[in-house]
Amino acid sequence: MFYGRVSTEHEAQLSALENQMQWYDDQAKYHPNWTIVGKYIDEGITGTQAKKRPSFLKMLEDARTGQFDLIVTREVCRFARNTVDTLVTTRELKTIGVEVYFVEDNIWTMDGDGELRLTIMATLAQEESRKVSERVRAGQQVSREKGTLYGNGNILGYDRAGDTYVINEEQAETVRMIFDMYLHEGIGTGKIAQRLTELGRLNASGMNKWSHAVIARILNNQTYMGVIAYGKSYSNNYLEQKRINNRDKSSYICVRGSFPAIVHPEDWYKVQEIKAGRMMESFNPQTGKRVRHSMPQKRDLWGTRLRCSCGCSFRRNRWHRNTNAPDSYGYQCYNILNNGSGKQRREAGADDTGYCDQPMIADWKLELMGKSILEQILIQQQELIQHTMELIRQCDRSQSPRESNLANIYGRMEQLRTKKDRLLDMRTDGELTKEEFLTQRKKLDAEIQRLSKKAETIDCDRPQLSKIEEALREILDLSQPKPNPDLIRKFVTKIVPNGKTHFLWHLNLDGKNTIIQEIMVGGRKNHATIIFGSLNHSAPQPERLLDIYSFCTGSELPE
Repeated sequence: MFYGRVSTEHEAQLSALENQMQWYDDQAKYHPNWTIVGKYIDEGITGTQAKKRPSFLKMLEDARTGQFDLIVTREVCRFARNTVDTLVTTRELKTIGVEVYFVEDNIWTMDGDGELRLTIMATLAQEESRKVSERVRAGQQVSREKGTLYGNGNILGYDRAGDTYVINEEQAETVRMIFDMYLHEGIGTGKIAQRLTELGRLNASGMNKWSHAVIARILNNQTYMGVIAYGKSYSNNYLEQKRINNRDKSSYICVRGSFPAIVHPEDWYKVQEIKAGRMMESFNPQTGKRVRHSMPQKRDLWGTRLRCSCGCSFRRNRWHRNTNAPDSYGYQCYNILNNGSGKQRREAGADDTGYCDQPMIADWKLELMGKSILEQILIQQQELIQHTMELIRQCDRSQSPRESNLANIYGRMEQLRTKKDRLLDMRTDGELTKEEFLTQRKKLDAEIQRLSKKAETIDCDRPQLSKIEEALREILDLSQPKPNPDLIRKFVTKIVPNGKTHFLWHLNLDGKNTIIQEIMVGGRKNHATIIFGSLNHSAPQPERLLDIYSFCTGSELPE
């Protein structure tokens, strides 16, 4: 029985395999006492792992069933490049009466010193594999420095063209849709996959098949901003050669590619910030490890702000269905929902390490605290509105009369048209060449068009001051029984409960710094009491109120 192997599917290597088989045939002629049972050949497969060589494994199965008693292979490195595999395999074969003959090394495993000599040669073969691995890594480093592309180029949005990518416009439109939906519409990866399926969009394989994981990989792919990222995965060692995904993005080697970007880098980085903000780390008491996972995307006001001291988010549960009033809701920590409470563990006599004891939180408590804290930070709302309106008026007065006065704009446009007429006269008289005439006329046309658009929009550049003031008063109206959700979203970044009555509210009043306000609430819904810890914050500045106005109304105001 003959065994041969080549390590790649390159044409030169396959030719070498044919030469190997011819060499074996010649060997059979020199040994007329041999009866050839068969040939086992592995093509394009590594020699460092026996489990990845189907012909090798089939050969061992046949040996165990007694189909032959001698295996002939050219040299040790063709049999295996792993010392352990070589010795374990030859020992097993020896126990079932099958000898291995390595022709070039003149080693017969049944000889007295056969295993000793085989160990030495197998070690040398393994060392050669290690050196080859190092040379490959060095070559890869040079390729990375040159920005060489790896893979077959099956990436959505691009087609492989030699050593670079070219944009596939139809697929690129799908990529832009994915980023737009995630970045601008706030849709999660699962909903994006569902929508693309409904729209009949095709993936990189030409199928209308999408999933959460596929969308997540697209959003994470630096290629779409024109960058090649190396080091996303690596081989654990030259013997096992198991590919391991590299989760440490900071260790990636990024090189600017020679191909165009589909997504602007600023948008790509914004997507990564949003993804990072939606990730959370929590302790899994069943495995004893901390794990990172995506938070459920919530549109509920308090669900997006509540964060348990154990690190988990909260789920909104309906407590009571009321006939003549709105239903009552409470919020429960996901740690308790998934793993049970620490109290239950203690009562059962089990270890409660990592388990949570946070009681459910009634929605009315959050509404009461939210309304009270807005009253505290907007206690001088009338004065604040006046200061804000004065700031807007100053912005109005600071505008240049030439840019804000329609008469000046129309006068300037008339001057430019007169210049165009003079240019035409100069061209007719031969004072200007055709190229000079066209260049100057293009500049004048562009300026006239700019001023024309300015004149069309100048009256609606900003709302009337009275309307702005009215909108601000409506936004800051605290007479409603529940707090304004827009103000909560803008001012409150996080709420951390500590038992039933104590809460830490994380507030951002100036757009930069976060302060923590302690609040205690007790009693029942209709007879509740609320106590603030030491107040260490002041009302928002007028500039912050302008930001609030833009956020709530979608209208832009002057800087």
